Amino acid sequence: MAALSTGHMAVDFAGGVLPALLPFIVEEYDLSYTYAGLLILASALASSIVQPLFGLWSDRRGAIWLLPAGVAVGGIGMALAALSPTYWWIVLFVIVSGLGTAAYHPEGSKFAAYASGKRRASGMSLFSIGGNLGYSLGVIVTTPIVVLLGVRGGALVVLPCLVVAAMLLWAVPFLLSFVPPKSAAGSPGEGDDRLGAMAILLGVVTVRSIAWFGLITFVPLWEVSLGNSKGYGNTLLSVMLLAGAAGTLLAGPAADRFGRRPVILVSNLVIPPAIAVFIVVGGLAGAISLIVIGAAVVGTFSVTMVMSQEYMPRHIGMASGLSIGLSIGLGGIAAVFLGALADSVNLETALWVCAAAPLAGVVLTLLLPPTGARRHLAPEVVGP
Repeated sequence: MAALSTGHMAVDFAGGVLPALLPFIVEEYDLSYTYAGLLILASALASSIVQPLFGLWSDRRGAIWLLPAGVAVGGIGMALAALSPTYWWIVLFVIVSGLGTAAYHPEGSKFAAYASGKRRASGMSLFSIGGNLGYSLGVIVTTPIVVLLGVRGGALVVLPCLVVAAMLLWAVPFLLSFVPPKSAAGSPGEGDDRLGAMAILLGVVTVRSIAWFGLITFVPLWEVSLGNSKGYGNTLLSVMLLAGAAGTLLAGPAADRFGRRPVILVSNLVIPPAIAVFIVVGGLAGAISLIVIGAAVVGTFSVTMVMSQEYMPRHIGMASGLSIGLSIGLGGIAAVFLGALADSVNLETALWVCAAAPLAGVVLTLLLPPTGARRHLAPEVVGP
């Protein structure tokens, strides 16, 4: 699990560089909020929408090589984005980096599920904590580098990614030892996929992601609009992301003990008032509200991932790609529309839309059926 979590940390570290670079790119290229949102959309589409395809490949043929390759491509793409001479070159290399992220997640989450045993939500939270910390570190590490060296200094993020990619390549034989034998697969009766339940869950993740992508795009820019520095805005973003890492450690065990649905329901209930406090009150209260938001949103990523695997126990790579990828990517599309709304009306209105979106998630969560948490996972296919 340590190797998988470290890989998750590295690939999401590369992803966390983009929101840290964004306020500096906006200033350097004199971008509108819409164009800022387009960068987030490019990352979301590349890293999320195609994840189910990697998951399908993983389920059918086995693709453990995607773990080191995904981390390497994620870091290289973001380094090239930082070095790019024009906005559209940045978009291109953000997409390349996102494809590396998309390649890593389905295979990584599948092996994390294999290694987790019966306490799958707790185990998956340990896997997710790596990604949460990595994304946070991407913001934390990139900000002082870019302040000191400029946007092109962000290219240094490639170094830790390449080191971790080499480690994962070395660890492949060990990771393959977690693959369950074919005899461990559940019978068709206890392992049937439930597509209707999966569709509702994807709706929950999508509306939650509207709030999330809006916040990671506009929290720093909102602070700049209030007269604060870009560094201060990125600091608040880092606080929110680190709170998400802490929330992950709490949400996984809570889901194993109290159930998946209650944990997701509570998270969707607390997000809207917390965003309202951030908008209306700000200051210390606003910073505390971002801590609540980070813990509620990021903390439940692992829970929804586990639920997707339990709803689709015969296609857990595809399930992981859908829950992490497709639904989150669809939420990321909202970043462009929120940017257009901020340009045409104002940024505060866009943030209020972020606050309202999780309310739909409350209704959808109430419609979720039990997952059947004791279902077995189908074995990995290895080889051609």
